[in-house]
Amino acid sequence: MNPDTLISHRLNNVFHASLLLVGLGGLLVAIGWVLAGPTGVAWTLAASLGALLLTPRLSPGLILRMYRARPLSRAEAPGLYALVERLAAAAELPARPVLYYVPTSLMNAFSVGPRKEAVIAVTDGLLRGLSPREVGGVIAHEVSHIRHNDMWIMSLADLVSRLVRGLSILGQILVLVNLPMILLEYGSLPWLPILLLVFAPTLSALLQLALSRNREFDADLEAARLTGDPLGLAQALARLEHAQERGWSSLLFPGRRNPQPSLLRTHPNSEERIARLRSLVPELPPAPEEPPGSALFPTGWDAHVAAPRHRWHGLWY
Repeated sequence: MNPDTLISHRLNNVFHASLLLVGLGGLLVAIGWVLAGPTGVAWTLAASLGALLLTPRLSPGLILRMYRARPLSRAEAPGLYALVERLAAAAELPARPVLYYVPTSLMNAFSVGPRKEAVIAVTDGLLRGLSPREVGGVIAHEVSHIRHNDMWIMSLADLVSRLVRGLSILGQILVLVNLPMILLEYGSLPWLPILLLVFAPTLSALLQLALSRNREFDADLEAARLTGDPLGLAQALARLEHAQERGWSSLLFPGRRNPQPSLLRTHPNSEERIARLRSLVPELPPAPEEPPGSALFPTGWDAHVAAPRHRWHGLWY
């Protein structure tokens, strides 16, 4: 793995993430200025700080219950625990993440909670459908999210985006209520502030989505550093992409691509992620294909695996 390429990618990701966070903050300050000038900016910043400190975090336990996740013990999955311990040590985490198991055929993994109390949940489909090498890449990706506090960063971005949306609605209401006075004072409508109030929620949402994609790229690079095997994660992403393309949609519409614009995706395109990972080891041939069915699968686990479907709370698994 070329360390210069890895450093270059990481610096680029840090720059983009900083730029996006500054953009979200600048949008919030601009809304405050439009509403009440310098006083509005001060109140907006104070409200942001207060909301950040006082807003309750969504409990990891609640999220896991929504997914019907079950804790995994070391006796049930010794290989998986050894893998997580090795990656957590390499990432210098303050505590080893706790493992949970989600009984669904959907191939997925996710992490929740702060660094000291992090949880990594893996699905039945992921453990059955990927090789140990590929599972290692996916777990390293989640450990990278934990190491970089990505859950907190995205929570911060979500908070700022919600404040922008709320202040934008408030500003539009004030404009409508005071429309006669505005026309008497200015003689015409000040279109620039009004357009800012109207389009600020859309701009903040786009910045938040771009930040999410940036964090995914950074987690990929950190996972490659932790495992020393970028091609393992690249192979896992290719298999996950193939699994998502199966089903009725691919039978009815063969060759159909995701029609969603790239600006509205929370995750980067898999092809782009795979290309970045492969660029870290340009001198090596493609990784050999390994049969799916991870040796890390829990032993003696009587799982009642369900087909993925939409749940009442809006999640799909």
